[in-house]
Amino acid sequence: MWVRHMLMAAGGAATIAATMAGCGTVAGTASKSSPVDWAAVTSAQAGGGMAALVKAAKAEGTLTVIALPPNWANYGEIMAAFTKKYGIKIVSVNPEGSSAAEVSTLKQMQGNSREPDVIDVAPQFAVEAQQQGLLAPYRVASWSGIPSAEKAKDSTWYYDYGGYVSIGYNASLIHQPPTTFKDLLQPQFHGGVGLDGNPTDSGAGFGGVFAAALGNGGSFSNIAPGIQFFKKLAQEGNYVPVFSSAATIASGQVRVGIDWSYLNAAYAQALKGRLDWKVLIPQGAHYPAYYAQAISKYAPHPAAARLWEEFLYSPEGQNFWLKGYSLPVLLPVMIKDHTVNKAYLAAVPSVSGTPKFPTTSEVAAAEQVVLHEWASVG
Repeated sequence: MWVRHMLMAAGGAATIAATMAGCGTVAGTASKSSPVDWAAVTSAQAGGGMAALVKAAKAEGTLTVIALPPNWANYGEIMAAFTKKYGIKIVSVNPEGSSAAEVSTLKQMQGNSREPDVIDVAPQFAVEAQQQGLLAPYRVASWSGIPSAEKAKDSTWYYDYGGYVSIGYNASLIHQPPTTFKDLLQPQFHGGVGLDGNPTDSGAGFGGVFAAALGNGGSFSNIAPGIQFFKKLAQEGNYVPVFSSAATIASGQVRVGIDWSYLNAAYAQALKGRLDWKVLIPQGAHYPAYYAQAISKYAPHPAAARLWEEFLYSPEGQNFWLKGYSLPVLLPVMIKDHTVNKAYLAAVPSVSGTPKFPTTSEVAAAEQVVLHEWASVG
């Protein structure tokens, strides 16, 4: 099983190596006689402790999130649990939005009371937001448990959960399952292969193209075969420009979905009893990736934003992600200290081997290829 390897792999360092590692300076502890400016606080301790943070967050009463579909990595249950525990209302905007849309929204809504307080984005978009000065540094209580290769040097973002690009298929209709990307070119998949998102602005879509490249003679330094694969898939009439989701699978628009392993696994559970959705990691195309959490520098509810991160990076929050079939960044710590839910862990799609990650420059180069070439897929 790849769980331990992925979350502790040195390869994670390569992904965002230029902006990771090390420890930043934590703001001094707030004076007991002066009000705390939670927008400037870089740890709960610096703001007077968790009790003070909870009190301030409850006083704000609201947390605004963006691009968090309820069925994505178990976010529906996570948001409900946070509200139940702290009595803080969650306003979820643009739940089907992309990582690019999240960063764009932060940039456009600075100072607006409806601006999202937090984001959850693919790593390349976290770096983009960091470089544009849109993020606030903050360290959760479990900060030391996050490997240095999986968090920004200035504490503005940190990995949260991950998975592999996978292929899901409707076994109720498909009796000869695909095991590789090349298999998807077969006539039996005509008009039924979907991708989760546009690769130009979606982490899931981008990952799908990268995995297809790996499965068709490409590499981390050469994503072009992935573009060519989807061109051919479209020419054969197999690729459909319909985003893979539980709804499009249930309607029959998508019979094969290229998506993160935790999403395909969630679709299988959601559709149980209606159809038999199977999940596999394609042979020769292992593409793992994390997403990253960050707090907006201009968050309208800065205390609630920080409490949200504390909740997500507690064993309770991490196990909620694990329940959603994704692999939380603190999993090695939780396995060691016996706070992991073993039943949830056993249900996560597994793959053999040690995961490998592209470097920052390889991701940047691949993004440019996708931006310029994806329109030609048709």
